[in-house]
Amino acid sequence: MYHKPMISAFLSILMLLACASTAFAGKYTTVVIDPGHGGRDRGAKWGGVSEAYLNLKVAKKVEALLKAKKIPVRLTRRSDVYLTLAQRAAVANRYKDAIFVSIHFNAHNNTSIKGVETFYASAKGKRIAANIQSRVSRHTKTRNRGIKYGMGFAVLNQTKCPAVLVECGFISNPYERRRCAQSWYQSLAARGIVEGIIKSR
Repeated sequence: MYHKPMISAFLSILMLLACASTAFAGKYTTVVIDPGHGGRDRGAKWGGVSEAYLNLKVAKKVEALLKAKKIPVRLTRRSDVYLTLAQRAAVANRYKDAIFVSIHFNAHNNTSIKGVETFYASAKGKRIAANIQSRVSRHTKTRNRGIKYGMGFAVLNQTKCPAVLVECGFISNPYERRRCAQSWYQSLAARGIVEGIIKSR
């Protein structure tokens, strides 16, 4: 037979475990990574460098880093195929408690522009965007162009979970394009994205 002090202690432990479970349940449990463009949609292309190709390279590096940390991750595409924006959002909408991160590279007619910027469309997305933005710009050592409200992006406003779109650099800028095309730069961008995701959990 249990004594009252032992019962009280046992109940206290159960309550702590229940609280811990509830707290964990509130965290994001799946990361959906969206390599932008693909297939017939090449995205930006400058100096022989294709955005769609770079997006997938960085996405797979992000996937590998997240898997190494035992964090469930899904890619909207794993090869050079075309997906509609609605199809990309639909992948994220299959999962409960997910984060959606769409990976892109930027371009502008003014080829002197460079840097990293991240878009969001909700309050929760804003926090994730800030965490990713600060770390990607820090690791890649390029201009921090800040976070921006991007409600016009379909993959952000059609996604039910917190979602962001990160532009990892301007391939229209000759200097930055050469860096973006290198595996080491892609790895640094991926590392920053992963650190931002983990900070947001």
